[in-house]
Amino acid sequence: MKVSIVTAAYNSVKTLEDTIKSVLAQTYADIEFIIVDGASIDGTQQLIRQYEPLFGNRMRWISEKDKGIYDAMNKGIRMATGDVIGILNSDDYFTCSDVIERMVAVFDDQSLDAVYGDIHFVRDGKPGMCVRYYSSKLFRPMWLRFGFMPAHPSFYCRRSVYEKAGLYKTDYAIGSDYEMMVRLFMVHKIQTKYLPMDFVTMRTGGASTRNVRSRLQLIRDDVRGCRENGIYTNPLMISMKFLYKIFEVRFF
Repeated sequence: MKVSIVTAAYNSVKTLEDTIKSVLAQTYADIEFIIVDGASIDGTQQLIRQYEPLFGNRMRWISEKDKGIYDAMNKGIRMATGDVIGILNSDDYFTCSDVIERMVAVFDDQSLDAVYGDIHFVRDGKPGMCVRYYSSKLFRPMWLRFGFMPAHPSFYCRRSVYEKAGLYKTDYAIGSDYEMMVRLFMVHKIQTKYLPMDFVTMRTGGASTRNVRSRLQLIRDDVRGCRENGIYTNPLMISMKFLYKIFEVRFF
C-alpha cells in the first residue's frame, strides 16, 4: 500500500527541514512525499533540492503561486498516486519513526475509509516540552456540531474518499479542514478507526489560534461548514471547543 504525504509550504525554510527529516526517518518504505511550495523566496526551494536525492524517486514537488494553504493541499492531493493520503504541515513533524507503518497496518481492514489518532503541541525551540496534548479518542461525529473534530494532522484516508467527496474548499479563511471533516463524517458517513498513538508534533502559533480575531474567524468558518452540509449549529455551540481545550493544556 502506497502512502502519499502532502506538505504545503511557503517561506518555511526554518521548519521544513524537521518535516522532511521525519518523513525520511519513517520505517515504512512505500511513501510518496509531495511538497507543494507557494513560490517561496527564503531558501525553501534550495532546501527541498538538497534533500530530494535522499528520497530517490519517492519525492515530487512543485513551486508556484497558489491561492493559500487549502489550494496547495488540493494540488498535492491531485498529484498523489498513493492508496492513502495524509497532510503533514511544514511547521510539523512526525513524533516517531513508525507512525506510517502502524497507520498502514490498520488499513488491512478493507472496510475502513480513514484512520486518525492524536497529536501534541510544543513551543518552538523546546521540542521536548509538551504544552498541549490533543487526543481524538473521545471524538464522535455528533461532536462536530460543537466544533470538535479528529486531529487533522493525524487524519489519513483512502484516495478514493477525496475522489468521491471532493477536495478542500479554498474560499474558507482557516476552517476548510473542519468543513472537510463535517462533509466526510456527516454527509458521506465514512468508516473510520481511532489509532491510540501520537502521530505528529506541532509547533504552537498556527493560523487558527494566533489571536482573538483568528478565533472569531474560525468560529464563523465552523458554523458555515456545518450549515453548508445541512448540520445545525451556532456560534455558542461551536465555542464549546475552546472550553474543552483548557483540559488539554499541560502546565509545568
